[in-house]
Amino acid sequence: MDTYERLKNLVKNQIKRKNFDINTVTPETTLESLGLDSLDAAELIINIEEEFELPEVTQEEMVEVSTVKDLVNLIQAKSGK
Repeated sequence: MDTYERLKNLVKNQIKRKNFDINTVTPETTLESLGLDSLDAAELIINIEEEFELPEVTQEEMVEVSTVKDLVNLIQAKSGK
């Protein structure tokens, strides 16, 4: 499973309690449009760090993330891929 698909599964688990169709998530989907509040976003980042065995994502790095593609890029950069 590639990075995007793994990330999509994490997002799916994070927003499962919300009324949202995961099949509509694309690399261009904004995190804001996913309806995640700040606590949800923080939890998603923790799950991403664990899933991909990444070093801690800093707040400065998160400020640069606004889309799913940005998250994929961040994961790839932090994992050295």
